[in-house]
Amino acid sequence: MSADRRLRYPLANLERNIEHMTDHLHVITGGPGSGKTSLIQALAAEGFRHMPEAGRAIIQDQVDIGGEALPWADRAAFAALMLNWEMRSHREAAASPGTVLFDRGIPDVIGYLRLCGLPVPAPAMRAAELRRYAPKVFVAPPWPAIFRQDEERKQTLAEAEATFHGMVETYSALGYALVTLPLSSIAERVKFVLGHIA
Repeated sequence: MSADRRLRYPLANLERNIEHMTDHLHVITGGPGSGKTSLIQALAAEGFRHMPEAGRAIIQDQVDIGGEALPWADRAAFAALMLNWEMRSHREAAASPGTVLFDRGIPDVIGYLRLCGLPVPAPAMRAAELRRYAPKVFVAPPWPAIFRQDEERKQTLAEAEATFHGMVETYSALGYALVTLPLSSIAERVKFVLGHIA
């Protein structure tokens, strides 16, 4: 990726907004089909509160109502709905005590726009500045053995791999430390995450 396509995030902005980090909000990101949602569901079974992924729910809603804000119809509109969803989720979780797990976060919307070759609106960058998460972000790497397409997940494995790399670059540029999840059983992944957030 050329230098002019890379995400630019002024250090002054990061330092000015570091106070907005919310240590009890933990994001799990990565490409589609890498086991994020299964892991979060397992952690929820352990008693952790979680915020569901925006993309899948929005796709289901748009299909139900015949809407056009879909990744295969109007990607910019789809991203706008995801941003609104993630901001509401963040606001709700930040106001509550205890650990909250996110199936993706606001920076994922920025990463998605960049992967699509779409401009990142200033409000999206501002949201990423003000709505911070815990400094460590878990990232699920591509895992061909478990990757499956379905009605909402139409991406190919190659697109899933590109998404993974895009999210790593986006979160890193926004000042987060990435923690790569192991390619292991759900139980082992749960143990791994708990070891980092305990």
